[in-house]
Parts: sequence; structure tokens; C-alpha cells
Amino acid sequence: MTTPLDFFYYWESQTPQQPFLHQPINGQWKTYTYSSAGIEARRLASALRALKLPSKTAVAILSKNCAHWFIADLAIMMADLVSVPIYPTLSAASVKPIVEHSESKVIFIGKLDQYAHQRDGIPEHVMKISFPDYGPHDGISWNDFVRDHEPLKENRHHTLDTLATIMYSSGTTGTPKGVMLTYGALGHVGERVRDNLKLVPSDTYFSYLPLSHIAERALVEMVVYATGCSVSFSESLEKFAANLEEVQPTVLGGVPRIWSKFQEGVLKKISQKKLDTLLSIPLVSALVKRSIRKKLGMSRIRVAVSGAAPTPVSLIAWFQRIGVNIWETYGMTENTAYSHSNWKKIKLGTVGSPWPDVETKIDGNGEILIRHKALMTGYYKDLETTAAVFTNDGFLRTGDLGSIDDEGFLTITGRVKDQFKTDKAKFIAPAKIEMMLAANKDIDQVCVVGTGIPQPVALVVLSDLGKLKPKDEIIRSLTKTVGEVNPTLEEYEVLKKIIVMRDAWTIENNFLTPTLKVKRNAIENIYVSTYPTWYAQNGLVIFE
Repeated sequence: MTTPLDFFYYWESQTPQQPFLHQPINGQWKTYTYSSAGIEARRLASALRALKLPSKTAVAILSKNCAHWFIADLAIMMADLVSVPIYPTLSAASVKPIVEHSESKVIFIGKLDQYAHQRDGIPEHVMKISFPDYGPHDGISWNDFVRDHEPLKENRHHTLDTLATIMYSSGTTGTPKGVMLTYGALGHVGERVRDNLKLVPSDTYFSYLPLSHIAERALVEMVVYATGCSVSFSESLEKFAANLEEVQPTVLGGVPRIWSKFQEGVLKKISQKKLDTLLSIPLVSALVKRSIRKKLGMSRIRVAVSGAAPTPVSLIAWFQRIGVNIWETYGMTENTAYSHSNWKKIKLGTVGSPWPDVETKIDGNGEILIRHKALMTGYYKDLETTAAVFTNDGFLRTGDLGSIDDEGFLTITGRVKDQFKTDKAKFIAPAKIEMMLAANKDIDQVCVVGTGIPQPVALVVLSDLGKLKPKDEIIRSLTKTVGEVNPTLEEYEVLKKIIVMRDAWTIENNFLTPTLKVKRNAIENIYVSTYPTWYAQNGLVIFE
């Protein structure tokens, strides 16, 4: 195994002029080669060392994805410090406990949209260093910080068991925990994914999902280091589509809601009925598919990955029709996002087979257990929870329920903590029901609940397409979907109501995690007292 820093040193010395980071600023692309990025990282590392911080001191990064995120992370590694990535959308109330719990002494302030609402979460004693080019500006500027420092000449090396980063989980059910990952774990995943997917230096990534999330950190940043390829970023949300179309990456990751938004963008311009017609004409079909892929920025895609939450089979099938094969992938912060993927073969409805060297088993309660060389060493300053999440023989308890078929493909059937009991005393795992409902293109978000009522109900947020339709058409659409879903369920799982929510669930109103997963606890806390009222109303479809 090789550490991510050693991978970078290799490309820096062997292919110094190879493009590494592509950053759009004010409509112009700025490119850092492995050499120029290395010089900047070494200069920053020299400045950090001059602070005389003890080895392994925590240094936080609060920023959206950008070239300087990568450079800062490299410098932290070179300076023998420990990185603490923070989601760029978190409020001050969420930033503060992470900075304090990790005991960060320095924080990088980067590309942010709402820093005014985050600043109070940074304790006064923590040194602030602001990225150049993006704003906001607080504390000392990056350029002023590095001005009087020469780039480090020596290459700092780390043992495989050395702590590299503390990554705080996005917290769908409670307070985020600090997951400790070593250089060996990060390097192992980068190396294995590179080899398994046969990635090469000419490959191009487009990085936009938060680097503070393990999927982007491990499967993008660490794989880029291992491969020696290049990565591009988006200038802003408004320019995201245009930037992606310009880049046309060969590797692209997404979460289900992002893939759904891509689909919606296409269907806003051409109806599904018309698209079906065009795709049925042999000579026209290839041209239409090519045109759609190019407009989406996917004309060169050879690896498309979806993760973080279950992806509806119908959505994967839709992309297959236009020539984009999405590989559903499964992992979590605690196993460095390295577990299962449809990389060998796409088997719809599953998250794939295990990556090489991953051991998987299902315990007596249906929980998925994982063991391999890239598991976390534990939760930072939490020995009790660490002990509880590992079995005596070293398997990680994932907290997910699942089953393994005779080909070794894993299907996620729910979360252990997401199960709820109706007042009929029946336990229900909502994930499979939510997946079936999500196949309806009028639905953007869904959460099946049922605490304190006889049968479960579904709370849904309409998609942009659904919001354009008259109420009676939405009622027909949702009624049809429930009519298709209910016959496949056990009697105690049958949906009795579908409630259309007035407002969308967002990160800002605390109903979504930074990776766009629904916070079930937040929904329960707000609406559980209303379940009986909705349940008693006439009709299948209820509008909040």
C-alpha cells in the first residue's frame, strides 16, 4: 500500500507538467499542474510548520470543492497535521461542535455561500486562513500567510497506521461522530479503486459533491492522487451545468437526487412520450442519445457512480436508455466508502458485489457486517461507541439491513435505526417502500412513516415536473403509484395515505443532510403529532 501523499510525490516528480486541477474563476479556467500545485502546497506546508503546532494537531477546512481544497489538504499532510473537513453548508451551531470536539487550532475559510451565518461557529482562539480567489475574507489571507515562506524541499512520509484525517459523519439520526482514518486506509482505497476500474492519467474527474463527505474524499480525491489524472470544479451553482458541459469528464459521481435533477432537466425540454418515440426510431435514436449526453456533460463518461442513498431502479434504467450506465455503489465513512459496487456487472436493485478483499456477512438480525484493510480506527474521543460498532472478530457493524443473493450481490433493505413500529406492533423497514414510490417522476423526496397509527403513510415532496401539474393530475398519478406498490407489500406494510408536503425538504430547513439524505428524525419530530389527523382524513392523497 502507498499513502496518498506518496502518490502525489510520484506524479509531482514524474509528470510535473501534467494538468492536475482545473478551476473556473470569473468565467476563465485556471489550471494547476502537478508541479505548480506541489509548489503552492509546499509553501503552505512551510507556513503551517512555522506555527510550531504539535504533530497531529487538527486543522479544519470549511469550503466548497475547489482547487485550493486539494492544495490545502496536501499541505496539511506535508506539515504532519490532521485534516478536519467541514460541510460548507453547515450552520454556525453545527460548525462549532466539530471545531471544538476536534480541537482544531487552524481553520481554512474557502469557497462559501453563507459564511456570515457560519462565522460565529468558529471560536475566537482558532486561527483563520482565507482561500484566495473565491471569498469570503476573514483572518489572514492565504497569500499573506505563505508570502515569506519557501516551499518545503523534503518529502514528508507517513506510516500506514498514522492518523490522516477526522471526518465527521453527516448525521441523519444524531450528533455527527468523528471518524478517524489513516494514511493506509485512504491510500488503499485510492489504489484499489484505480486498479479495479482501470483508471489512467488521461481520465478526468468533475468534483462537486462535498469533499467533506467520504465518497468524494475517497473515491475522487484519493483516486485522483493514485491515478495521476486531473480534476475539474464548478465555479458556482448557476454555472454548474455549463461547467460540466465544458469539461465532459470521463468519471462522474452523483447521489440519487442529483441524477434525478439531470433527468428532470432533460424532461423539461422534451416530454417522456416524445423521447420514447424518438428513441424507438433506429436512425434517430443514436443522434438523440448523443445529443442528450453531450448537453448533460456526459459524452465521454465511462464510469458513472451513484451512492449515499438507494437509487431508484427506474432512474438507473432511464439513464441506461440514453447510454449512461450508472453503477450503484455502497459504502460509509467508517469503511472509507469501500464496500460494494456494480463495477463488474450492473444488477438492478442491488448495490453490487464486494470490491476485492472486502469480507461481507449478514448477522442474525439482518445487519450488514464489513471487514477489510481500510476500516476506521475508531471514533475520535469515543471509545465506548467505537467498541460497540465492531464485532469481536473485527467486522464493522454498518447499521444497514441487507441480503446477499447467490451471486454475491448485496441488496440494502433498510436502516436498523429507521425501522418503526405502527400501533399494530408491527416493525416496518421503510427503505424498500420509499424506493418504489420514488419511481414516480412527480415525486422528488419521500419518507414513509407510521409511528402511532395503524398503517404506514408516505410523506412526499413533489418534483419540479410534478409542481407544474394540476392537483387532480397529481392525485391520479400518486393514486396509480400507490395502487402498483401496495399489492407487493405485506398487509401490515400497505400504505393508507400519501401526504403531499407544502414545502421542500432542504439542508437549510434541516430536513436534509449535506449529502441530500432525508433526516427522518427531523421529520418525525415536526410531524409525528399530525400523523393521526392525516390518517383520519378522507381520500388517499392528502395535501398539507
